[in-house]
Amino acid sequence: MKLHTLFKIVPSVLILAISLVAIDANSSQAEVVKINPNFEPDPLILKGQSGGQNTTNCGNIGATPSQVIQVTESLPYLRLTVESPGKPTLLIDGPGGRFCVLADSYSGGKPEMSGYWPKGTYSLHVGELAKEEHTYTLSISQQKKANK
Repeated sequence: MKLHTLFKIVPSVLILAISLVAIDANSSQAEVVKINPNFEPDPLILKGQSGGQNTTNCGNIGATPSQVIQVTESLPYLRLTVESPGKPTLLIDGPGGRFCVLADSYSGGKPEMSGYWPKGTYSLHVGELAKEEHTYTLSISQQKKANK
């Protein structure tokens, strides 16, 4: 193969490879879910796959967020609860900082975070304490939890 032919083929292959990587990176991004005051339905239910290849102090998580929520106005109360057959965790990265939420007896064995949520965008990673992956359900509600 002549050298000038090789220089014609290599740039085309390189452009195709970069395009495929860009398409794959964009398709793995979580859709942004807007949370407005008095949103309906309440609770809002989102589903996905927990766990991932990245080991953190908050369990094993994926390289990209499981969910992204945008709180359009500061909310005096919002509750996020994760249910999964495994041992799920919830890593929240947002305007107020980064928080790891683990299951406890108060939340019924489910990772749960509630309280005041400032306006902003939050990246949510639904992790797994074991090196497993499970289907999860994320419930987002403005209703206060009923006393047991």
